[in-house]
Amino acid sequence: MTAGLAPSLVSGWLNTQRTTGNGGAAYSAVAGTFVQLHTGDPGAAGTSNVSVGSTTRNSFVFSSSSSGSALSLGTPPSAWTNGGTSETLTHISVWTASTSGTFLFSVALTASKTWASGDTFTQSTLGMSLGVQAA
Repeated sequence: MTAGLAPSLVSGWLNTQRTTGNGGAAYSAVAGTFVQLHTGDPGAAGTSNVSVGSTTRNSFVFSSSSSGSALSLGTPPSAWTNGGTSETLTHISVWTASTSGTFLFSVALTASKTWASGDTFTQSTLGMSLGVQAA
C-alpha cells in the first residue's frame, strides 16, 4: 500500500521537533481512527472520490507497534455494505472522527475491488511502518 500523509499530521509531528523556547509543542494522541472508502485518490484534503456505495466511516483501533517501527490493525472495522451503485474501490482515507474530524492519511489498496449494489467490503488488515532513512 502507498500512503499519503495529511499536512495536519505531518505538521504535528514536525512541530514536536522544535525546542520549547522556539514554539515547540507536544503532539496530541489521536482519540479515534475512522476509515472511509474511495474510488480514486482522496487528494490532499482526503475528500476527493468518496465512495457513493457507502459514505460511512467505520472505526478501528491500531495494535501496539512492534520494534518501534510498525503498526497493524488491531480491531478491524465492521463491513461496509454497498447501498445501491456499482463502483471500484481503490483507496481509503483515515480520519479522527466518524463525521468531520481531521484527515490523517490515505492509502491505496493493494488491489482494486469491484463493488456492486448489495456487496459487502471488509478491511481486515492495515499495516504501516516508519523506518530509518539511510543517508
